[in-house]
Amino acid sequence: MINEQEQKAEANAASVADAAKVFQLVDLTRLEEHDDESNVIALVRKSKKNGICCAGVCVYPEFIKTAKNTLKEIDNSVSTVVTVVNFPDGKQALTEVIQQTKTAIADGADEIDLVLPYHLIQENKQAEAQTFVEAIKAECGNVLLKVIIESGELATAQLIDEASSVCVQAGADFVKTSTGKVPVNATLEAANVILTQIQQSEKTVGFKAAGGVRDLEGAIEYIALAESIMGAGWVKPSTFRIGASGLVDQLVF
Repeated sequence: MINEQEQKAEANAASVADAAKVFQLVDLTRLEEHDDESNVIALVRKSKKNGICCAGVCVYPEFIKTAKNTLKEIDNSVSTVVTVVNFPDGKQALTEVIQQTKTAIADGADEIDLVLPYHLIQENKQAEAQTFVEAIKAECGNVLLKVIIESGELATAQLIDEASSVCVQAGADFVKTSTGKVPVNATLEAANVILTQIQQSEKTVGFKAAGGVRDLEGAIEYIALAESIMGAGWVKPSTFRIGASGLVDQLVF
């Protein structure tokens, strides 16, 4: 019979393993109004811990080169540099967002997180929204495109589903919940709708929960939900991400 001390040891080992797994799924994010190079360098230095690297670091476009250089300095060749376009309100002109995307890729961005013009979904202009995403996807080439639908601003599950479908059909590599800049960000309810749309599409599209995932327990809930819909083994950095900042400070491994 396993005694209480052994049970605690097993539970601790499981928690450490979970923390290491979650760390590898995180896009470590800093998108604050007054960011500077020192903030970005400090962020990137958190991307490698005990020989394990997070999935990516997400910064404003002007800090792409700083992030790339810092990853080299800390010998982290695993984490990718992510940046945002049409951020945060999704209301910039397509021509402007195309230029943002071109510049970000030229500066070395590995992944683009595009804010969907979600107001078009609210106005029942799904075709226009899809055309917008398709245009940015065409600029990305081999650079990964994650599309933020801002699920907390979409009032119903139907709108979240329609926004997710637009992204999937337009060729997005990931559908992402939120910018983290609105009152309601990632929720399990929205994640369920998005993941179900991805599963039903039968396309290879990933999922990213962003905004509000602050501890290991919360992260594990999203992982469990994704595996319940997409199947065991689906959750890995190529298909599942968590956009977070403070979360990594809570992960002990």
